[in-house]
Amino acid sequence: MGDYHVRFCERFGVKLPLSTRPTWNCKYHIVFAPKYRRQIIDGKYKKSIGQIIRELCERKGDIIHEANACPDHIHMLVSIPPKLSVSQFMGYLKGKSSLMIFDRHANLKYRYGNRKFWCRGFYVDTVGRNKKQIQEYIRNQLKEDYMADQLTLFEEFDPFTGEKNQK
Repeated sequence: MGDYHVRFCERFGVKLPLSTRPTWNCKYHIVFAPKYRRQIIDGKYKKSIGQIIRELCERKGDIIHEANACPDHIHMLVSIPPKLSVSQFMGYLKGKSSLMIFDRHANLKYRYGNRKFWCRGFYVDTVGRNKKQIQEYIRNQLKEDYMADQLTLFEEFDPFTGEKNQK
């Protein structure tokens, strides 16, 4: 390793490995949702889906740092080895978990055609030095969703007349 790399690592507090094996630190914030954005991830499904996702991540050697399942989407802070791209990881995770969810909960086959539980896309963001903020955001996601719902339950002014509503 060149002198420049050693100085760069020392400057940013990165400890260089003593072994010849590669070390990595690739963290991603990933959000994905069930097909049709159905609010299905509650109760027995929430626990089962969480177990399935943990099991699949362990098989691939991925580390889940933080995860939270909201009724209509899932947030994960996960470390993925560099040998896997994020799209490969998500294809594996969503494909295998769909099959496992339909095996465990056969009644869901009628709500979702073609044995596809998850919608096509996903959101991904790399995690740098703001790992703690992202973990806190994922932990408090359900509270934030609940507060946003509470704000929309009562409109102070009628949108059509402009008059103040009574509580």
